[in-house]
Order: sequence, then structure tokens, then C-alpha cells
Amino acid sequence: MTHDLVTTLRPLLTAEASAEAYATGTEPGDLEQAVWLRLLERLEADGPPLDPHRWLRSAVRTEARRTRRTARLERPYEAEPVDAAAREPEQLALAAARSHALRDAVRRLPGRCPRLIEALLSPKDLTYREIAGELGISQGSLGPERSRCLGCLRRLLTPEVAAR
Repeated sequence: MTHDLVTTLRPLLTAEASAEAYATGTEPGDLEQAVWLRLLERLEADGPPLDPHRWLRSAVRTEARRTRRTARLERPYEAEPVDAAAREPEQLALAAARSHALRDAVRRLPGRCPRLIEALLSPKDLTYREIAGELGISQGSLGPERSRCLGCLRRLLTPEVAAR
């Protein structure tokens, strides 16, 4: 049943994800994987959708909106605080404390998230292909997996940041 559903929906999902990915600034494969995950969750909870094609189109658009919203809300730092200021002992100590808090939070992450985040933070500046090979997962899985892991990390660090 599930295999037939996947086989039937794959061409439509590929087309829909390719069409929506450009507007979200994400890779079509990442969008596809997020929708497959939603389908698996749906199958476990409620069984197959009554109208799979309609459900799939809706799921792709929902994931695309979520991706756009996340990208709009997240802002990168212009520079690491230590890089922006002179490298005085006080700034170096603060940077070391931030790094220690980050590494501690990464170790508390569930599943394979600690290994993935450590690979992303590696000073070796690994490519996605190298990280995928090191973790033994597909390269297309890294984007969605990274997003989930960063979401967990964000939830872990939010109370620590607010406490300061």
C-alpha cells in the first residue's frame, strides 16, 4: 500500500517541489524530503489521505510557506562578536564561554544530531558530500536533518540565552 502510494506520488511531488523550491530559496530535494516525512507521519497517525494528490499539493505548499517563514525570521550575525571587537582577554573569555555552552548543548541533542552539528561546526569546513559520507546518510537528507537538529538546538539554547 505505502509502496504504491509513494510510486504514484513521486512524479507529482518532484514537479511540485521543483516549482515551489525556487520561491523558498531551498533545494527541491529538501522540500521533497520534508513532504515525504509529513506523509509518513500522516500514515502513522491517520492512515493514507482520502485524496493523495490534493494532500500532496497542500503539503508541498505548507512546507514551502514554513521554509519561507523560517528564512524570513532567521537573521545571520554580521560578524561573530569576538571578530567585531579587539581580541582582548575579556572578549576571548566570553567567546570561549559561548563556545563551551554551544558544545554542551550540542552534546545534549537527540539521535544523530550531535554528530551532524559537530561535523557542520568542524574547522575542516566539510562539504555536504563529506558530511553525508562521514555520517552514512544521503546527501539529500542533510538539509532537512540539519533543520530539525538546529531547531532542537535553538530550543535548548533559548532558556540559556534568556537567563543571561
